[in-house]
Amino acid sequence: MAVKFGTSGLRGLSTELVGSVSALYATAFARFLTESDHLPAGGVIAVARDFRESSPEIAATVMAAIRRAGLVPVDCGWIPTPALALYAQKIGAAGLMITGSHIPADRNGIKFYRPDGEIDKDDEATITRLAAALENDQAANRVERGNGENQEAEATELFLDRNLSILPAGALEGLRIGVYEHSSVARDMMTNVFKQYGATVVSLGRSDVFIPVDTEAVSAETETLLRTWSAEHKLDAIVSTDGDGDRPLVADEAGRPLRGDLLGLVAARYLHATTVVTPVTSNSGIESIGGFEVIRTRVGSPFVIAAMNGALARGDKGVVGFEANGGTMLGSAFDIEGRSIAALPTRDSFLPALAVLGSAVAKGCSLSQLSSSYNLPVALSDRIENFALERSASLMNHLRHSRDALSSFLAPIGTVKSSTDIDGLRVTLDDGRVIHFRPSGNAPEMRCYVEAQVPEAARELLRQGLDAIRSWQPTA
Repeated sequence: MAVKFGTSGLRGLSTELVGSVSALYATAFARFLTESDHLPAGGVIAVARDFRESSPEIAATVMAAIRRAGLVPVDCGWIPTPALALYAQKIGAAGLMITGSHIPADRNGIKFYRPDGEIDKDDEATITRLAAALENDQAANRVERGNGENQEAEATELFLDRNLSILPAGALEGLRIGVYEHSSVARDMMTNVFKQYGATVVSLGRSDVFIPVDTEAVSAETETLLRTWSAEHKLDAIVSTDGDGDRPLVADEAGRPLRGDLLGLVAARYLHATTVVTPVTSNSGIESIGGFEVIRTRVGSPFVIAAMNGALARGDKGVVGFEANGGTMLGSAFDIEGRSIAALPTRDSFLPALAVLGSAVAKGCSLSQLSSSYNLPVALSDRIENFALERSASLMNHLRHSRDALSSFLAPIGTVKSSTDIDGLRVTLDDGRVIHFRPSGNAPEMRCYVEAQVPEAARELLRQGLDAIRSWQPTA
């Protein structure tokens, strides 16, 4: 089987997931839940899906497999991943989200939730072992169309109520906010939320065909759309998400996307967090902001959640996690001026988008002014698509082989001062610039992250890094 767990969830080509593979992994997950006492026999698994063409068929297959395994599927329809996670948490159910998130339309995936939250890396290994053991079991691989009681309205209302407790009532009155709808499963709910806060909402770019939007590496085409829409409609901001609504995209009044790690940072400050957990790929200037402890992890929500749980176990309060893509996780509950927000240890796009807009309004400034006030290093990232996994592994092995190999590779760019290997290879050059190479955990892509003090230097460093990746050839 070519499907595998990536940075968050099971991923593979849609043609690989449609059919017996999705039945097999749903069966393995059900067995994991009952054998580990996360669910009793007859327990509930909530299922939702994104708008990919293959998602409804996969959802029907997993619901049939859930019922065969002695558990009860509940159909939550087309809702954002954090809405599914919140609803499952509320009713004491496990969850399955059928989504490929931001990756290309020919791929899909499944995200898994225990009743207490997103599965961790140990759980992934256990589910993988169970799937391997069941690979030749006809019942586990049987493809049938299943269904469950429809709870989409209840799950939607619960998530809406949560989002309407983040800001004061009417907090966004007077703002013109564009919602780039594309094929995001969060699009209608996002429009509803911003309207209820008093904003004038302009719907943009709705599509019946799935469009993969990567909020961490916004494409040039998307940036052009955002700038055009901002000028045309005289917008104060544009908001959007990836396909399943757990990664935010927020652009300022000029249509310039704000960095996801800035959104998470603003959300953490808005909540008065005391502990911030974020991967090594997030901006290195976060530690300089002060007011909270920063814990760095590998890339992927399971690693962030594990570190949040560690902080909670040692007695920390006010624990927030976020990734460089902006997906923000609450390890603990928060109270804001009497409004309670429950813990939700999975990526959420609504909280950071609302927090950054609410913060700008409270300060009486634009989003660009708010962004500039943090004075973070300029951080950019991009990826090379269709970069074979074998080639990326060979490149990383070469760079890790010796200091001489790394120095030679980067010689046209700068002199290596130091490097870290928490996840990928993050190199600080002697002039303070940072370049980070990392294979994607979700798709055949090679990612490059850079930091510099000014935009021109960051753009040039990113170009040089991507060119170095493209031109590298393994030795025979």
